[in-house]
Amino acid sequence: MSEPDFAVLGIGNALVDVISSVDDGFITAHDFPRGATTMVELERAEAVYADLPPAQEISGGSCANTIAGLASFGATVAFIGRVRDDQLGKVYTHDLRSLGVYFDVVPATTGPATGRCLVMVTPDAQRTQCTYLGASTFIGPDDVDADLVARAAVTYLEGYLWDQPPAKDAIRKAAAAARGANRQVALTLSDPFCVDRHREEFRDLVADEIDVLFANEAEICSLYEVDDFDAALQRVRVHCQIAALTRSERGSVVVAGDEVHVIDAHPVDRVVDTTGAGDQYAAGFLYGLTRGLGLATCGRLGAAAAAEVISHFGARPLVSLAELAETVVR
Repeated sequence: MSEPDFAVLGIGNALVDVISSVDDGFITAHDFPRGATTMVELERAEAVYADLPPAQEISGGSCANTIAGLASFGATVAFIGRVRDDQLGKVYTHDLRSLGVYFDVVPATTGPATGRCLVMVTPDAQRTQCTYLGASTFIGPDDVDADLVARAAVTYLEGYLWDQPPAKDAIRKAAAAARGANRQVALTLSDPFCVDRHREEFRDLVADEIDVLFANEAEICSLYEVDDFDAALQRVRVHCQIAALTRSERGSVVVAGDEVHVIDAHPVDRVVDTTGAGDQYAAGFLYGLTRGLGLATCGRLGAAAAAEVISHFGARPLVSLAELAETVVR
């Protein structure tokens, strides 16, 4: 098997994140499930946007945030996602390429606008999201270059994509191409409500297609319909090679068959915004994994990257994660 050209190829929704600080009343007034993601049409997204306090706009999307984090670590990375040939789409493409990410999907010339995610951060640093997927919903098998997949050590898939039938086919094509090239496939479950919508399909996907699974405590418990984290852990350990399960301030647990590592949360002076914590945990973990580091070290890299991102607004690192990695691996 030839050496990969890319450490990780990500496939996910290409969205512009609009991040704003709000009070609890704002969430209640707009009837959003606190701490979760609600999919909306453009009209509602625009109405909520009009009500938001001053906001920060950053190119994002869960998987793309992980890819950006990997680039900050110094990894060679690529991304597949769909944008429109509008202003937001141009900004998104420029931002991603400026990080050194290989991003070569041709923008759509017709159809919905580039997607956006309104991230509402409450005083406890919890984030509630309102997402208009827009052009990103049109990602499909034709966007997946099997040769590009074969050139990546790991193909990282975003669970949110499973909401759209063409994107399901794109995921299946990518997973098959990765297996055919003897590469690994990783998946993030993305959101407990996403798991609720696709539980049986996700269980089959995890059991049959996935080598590395990322999930938080709520997501993994939802996947197996249990209230106890330990019960969910026992179920997932027999379904995929590696599961990296995050538990907020309680750190994370990495399990691979009989191998179990309990990773403490990395110290942080003050939690400002939890947006992107799971995305950056995945970035750190995959960086370590593709460099052949032990699973415990991978978990510590993930924890350190998550701590960096929750110490400020925005879902992407503000400092070089390569320098952070040196302190963790040393």
